[in-house]
Amino acid sequence: MAVVVGELVCTLGDLLLDVVVRLEGPLPEGDDAHCETHLSTGGQAANVAAWAVALGGRARLIARRAQDGAGRLAEEGLAARGVEAVGPTAEGRGGVVVSLVAPDGERTMLSDRGVAAGLRAADLDPAWLDGCSHLHISGYALMREPMASAAAAAATTARRQGARVAVDLASAHLIRQHGVEEFAARLAAIAPDLVLATEEEAGVFGGDPPAPAWLVKRGARGVRGGARDGTRFELPAAPAQVVDATGAGDAFAAGAALGGSLDDMARRGLGAAACCIARVGAMP
Repeated sequence: MAVVVGELVCTLGDLLLDVVVRLEGPLPEGDDAHCETHLSTGGQAANVAAWAVALGGRARLIARRAQDGAGRLAEEGLAARGVEAVGPTAEGRGGVVVSLVAPDGERTMLSDRGVAAGLRAADLDPAWLDGCSHLHISGYALMREPMASAAAAAATTARRQGARVAVDLASAHLIRQHGVEEFAARLAAIAPDLVLATEEEAGVFGGDPPAPAWLVKRGARGVRGGARDGTRFELPAAPAQVVDATGAGDAFAAGAALGGSLDDMARRGLGAAACCIARVGAMP
C-alpha cells in the first residue's frame, strides 16, 4: 500500500493549540487531582495534514490563523512537521482544545476555535489548491457560517482541478446541536466523494453516510467501508497498546487521503491510527 507518488493533500479547517490532560483517575468534584499534561499543535485539519506528511505525502493546510501566542505556537509546530500553512491572518484569539484523557485512553474534547471559524469564501485564493489531489474538509467547518460557505467554495475549486474531496463528520453531538437537516444541506453543497465518520456520526444519517463512498471508524472494532455501487467490507483494527485515543481518527483520515482503492485507504488509515493511539497527543 505505497503512497501514490506526488500526492498533495490539502486540508481545510482549524489550526489550534492542543492541551492534552492525562488523568490518573476519576475527577473528584470540587477538589484536586494529579494529571500529566502535554502541549502541541492541533485542530482536526492540522492533524490530518501532519499525518499525511508523516506517511510520506505532502500537505497544505488552509485555515484562518491568529497571531497571538497560541496561534504562533500552533503554526510553528505545524511548520516543524513539514506542513505548509496558508490562509488569512486575523486579530483575535487563537483557538485552544483541551483533551481530557481517562486512564483507559478514551478522551473528551473541550474546544475553543478562536478566530478559525471566521474563514470566508472571499478569503480563499484558488492558488492554494494548485496541485491538490485530495481535499480533506473538517466537519467542524460545516457547523457554522461563514466557514461552511468557504468549505463549499474550496470543494468546487479542488474538484475543477481533478481532486478527490472528503469530509470527516467530526462530531455527532455538534451535528445534532446545530441541526441535522442544516448540516446535511451543507454536506450536500460540498458533494464529497468520500465521507469519514464514527458509528455514532453515521447513525445520525441512518447508518450509512450520505456520499458515494464511506469509511466508518469503529475504534477497537476496526472499520467498515461501503459505496453506492454495492461495495461492502469490514477490516479489524491494527494491533496497538492504547495510550491516548486523541487524534486517531485524524491519523486514519490522513491514511485514507493518500490514494488507492477504498480498501487501500482503510488499511493505510488503520495503520496510522494504531501508531497514533500508542503515544500521547494527536500529532505524529
